[in-house]
Amino acid sequence: MSKFARYAVGAAVFLGCVPFAAAEEWSGEGSLSAGSTTGNTETTDLGIGFKLARDAQLWTTNLEALADYAEAEGQETKNRLFGAAQLDRQLSDRAYGFGRFSHERDEFSGFEARTFAGVGAGYQVFDGDRTFWSVEAGPGFKIDEIGETTTIDAMGMTALMPGETVESVSFIAASNYAFEFNDNVRFTNDTDGIYAEESTQFINTAAITATLIDALSARFSFDIRHDTNPPAGFESTDTATRISLVYTMGAGG
Repeated sequence: MSKFARYAVGAAVFLGCVPFAAAEEWSGEGSLSAGSTTGNTETTDLGIGFKLARDAQLWTTNLEALADYAEAEGQETKNRLFGAAQLDRQLSDRAYGFGRFSHERDEFSGFEARTFAGVGAGYQVFDGDRTFWSVEAGPGFKIDEIGETTTIDAMGMTALMPGETVESVSFIAASNYAFEFNDNVRFTNDTDGIYAEESTQFINTAAITATLIDALSARFSFDIRHDTNPPAGFESTDTATRISLVYTMGAGG
C-alpha cells in the first residue's frame, strides 16, 4: 500500500471514530487537504489532520495532529508530522493558565525533529458572538535535532556537516483570532512563535471556512513558516496553500 493510500485510510479511521468522540463530550474536526508548498520543497501534497477539545468545568484539554506527504517521480519530497497537547485551567472569566507539549518531524526542513514543553498564562481579549481573540505566552524547554547537511565552500569543495541536538530554554507566544461573517462563513488567524537558542520559529495560518452542508465544510488556508537561523543549505521561509474538506463534530463544532 502506498503512503498516500495509508494517509487516506488513516483519515477514514479517524472520521469513523467521530460518533465515539462525540459520545465522550469531545468536540473538534477532522480534515483532508490538498495543497502546494514553496520554500525548501516545491510540492503538491496531501494532508490529514484533526483537532479535538474537551471542556470539564475549569479544565480544557486540546489535542492536535497533522500529517503532510508528497512524492515526485517516485521520490519523497515532503514528509511532515506534527502533534500537540495543551491543558488549560481557567483562572477567571478571561484569564487562564496552560501547559503545552508539541513534537514535530520534518526531514526536509533541516530540523529532523523539534520538541517543546512549557507552561504559561493566557487571556481572552475578545469573546463575543462574532469575534474571538486570545493571547498567551510562557517559558519552556526546547530540543532541536538538526540533521546532517552538505555545504559547498568558495572553492567548490563539499563538506558533510554532522547532525547535532541542541537543548535550550525557550519562550512561546501565541495569538488565536476568529471572526464569523455569518453562521456559515468564518475567518481565523493563528500565530505562534517559539524562541530557542538554535533558531526562533514563527508560524502563521490564515483560513476561511465555509459550511457546505450540515457538519461538512470547505476551507482555504495559507501558512507561513519562518526560521531565523535554518541549517546550512536550507531556506528560512516555507509557505503552504491548502484546500481542505472539514468534518466538524461535537457540541463545540
